[in-house]
Amino acid sequence: MQPLAELVDTNIMIEPKSRTPSGIGLGSILVTGAGGEMGHALLAQLAALHGGKREIVAMDLKELSADRKAHLQTSYIGDISDPRLVEAIAANHDISEIWHLAALLSTRGERSPELAMQVNVMGSANMLRLAADSATRRQSPVKFLFPSTVAIYGVPSLEAKRAAGVVTEDECLQPITMYGVNKRAVEELGRYYSRHYRLLAADRMDCTVDFRAIRFPGIISADTVPTGGTSDYGPEMLHAAAQGKAYECFVRSDARIPFMTMPDAVRSLIELAAAPRESLTQLVYNVTAFAPSAEEIAAKVREHFPNAAITYVPTPERQQIVDSWPEDLDDSAARRDWGWKPAHDFSAAFATYLIPSIRARYGA
Repeated sequence: MQPLAELVDTNIMIEPKSRTPSGIGLGSILVTGAGGEMGHALLAQLAALHGGKREIVAMDLKELSADRKAHLQTSYIGDISDPRLVEAIAANHDISEIWHLAALLSTRGERSPELAMQVNVMGSANMLRLAADSATRRQSPVKFLFPSTVAIYGVPSLEAKRAAGVVTEDECLQPITMYGVNKRAVEELGRYYSRHYRLLAADRMDCTVDFRAIRFPGIISADTVPTGGTSDYGPEMLHAAAQGKAYECFVRSDARIPFMTMPDAVRSLIELAAAPRESLTQLVYNVTAFAPSAEEIAAKVREHFPNAAITYVPTPERQQIVDSWPEDLDDSAARRDWGWKPAHDFSAAFATYLIPSIRARYGA
């Protein structure tokens, strides 16, 4: 491995805060994509759970904000598809847990599919290899938390979507976007590293990577501005209304997919990570909370912002993507195996989380 000093001159930067907090024998927690929408809430939760006991390491393509760095001991600026970054992390940290959030999202992935494959698949492969190498060194499985997506599903027609209704983890696995294909590929890589890694090696471990994935629906956050994802029409309506701006929805009024709030999404990952491995019957789980149509979301926005100007100007390509995703997800396996239950249903999501936070954010 190259010395870290050589790496600092090549767009990979390390920002140490504290090298070895107490309890380092538990190993370090690595969070990739820490600058994204989910990273903000997750870092705070991990710091609350492990602060002072375990080193928390994060990386992102851009420098992290000061409030995110406050939860960390070390941060890296770099690309997960760059093997030199992975080597730097492996050389400087005893990684025992990886929360792999970094990804190129659906809309950009369709504009740059080859780049999406490089980041989402090869970058994830780098992280899984890091987990496997760390597990071999530690002689103990490395936990690997992976946010997958409703985009891994592919329903062939709108009629089939309505007929399918609630979909389980094993149905309709024919994604039509590069993002969905990428996430599905990583799920399969995770299965390999978890159950079959180095199958013919005499010294192989029974479980090298303790891979755990959640297929998330659309996620609505009050704390971060939507970034143009295919499911962002819901939060975009709300943020626009709070700012007194007109909003043209890029899907039909009857478009329906599942959603959940960001706090529930982060909590589901935390709870899955904490579940005993022996209680888990599968590697990948659906979670969901509510499944409104676009017009039902708009009606809820108008309850709180009566002057909201929301119209529908469907974009055919984005509408096609949304139509290929199920109307709802069956999360009974998560409820059975690790006690998953959302805190926010549709009404509570707005009344107790979204509206108070949005009003505070915009002074609306």
